[in-house]
Amino acid sequence: MLEMSAVTITLPSKLIENVRRMAENEGKSLEEYIAEVLLRQLDMDPEADVELHLELCEKYLREAEDLLARKDYVQASEKAWGAASQILKALAAREGRELRSHAELWRELWEYADELAEKLSDRELRYLWRTANALHQNSYENWMSAREVELSVRDVERFVERLRSILK
Repeated sequence: MLEMSAVTITLPSKLIENVRRMAENEGKSLEEYIAEVLLRQLDMDPEADVELHLELCEKYLREAEDLLARKDYVQASEKAWGAASQILKALAAREGRELRSHAELWRELWEYADELAEKLSDRELRYLWRTANALHQNSYENWMSAREVELSVRDVERFVERLRSILK
């Protein structure tokens, strides 16, 4: 595993705005986008990309738990969805596939989740992925009850655990 650590850097606000916009255009967090740019620029071993997505998945799951404890259900929803999307990206990276552009990302994630469920003969993966996407929608619309968010985060944890076992 890559050892992940936090680094604080000072950059001009215009640069940060541009990088944030580029990350949003690709449907990525600022953190994920910067890490991927560096990995490509440094021509790192492709396994580093797998590890990046796994580490982000774990980070987002921890953050979702912390947010649930603070009763911030909207942000917990977004972090749980982020964890689900990162585990899919890790599996795709292991296969040498890259799920990148924002315009295509949603379709690519759905198609890849469907492909995995089919390949593994695991119908529940489809349901768990749908639950993760309901959380993503909830992060914008805040329509789910607290109990539903909590249960859905547990479903995302099951989704992640199933796919993590495939990576091992």
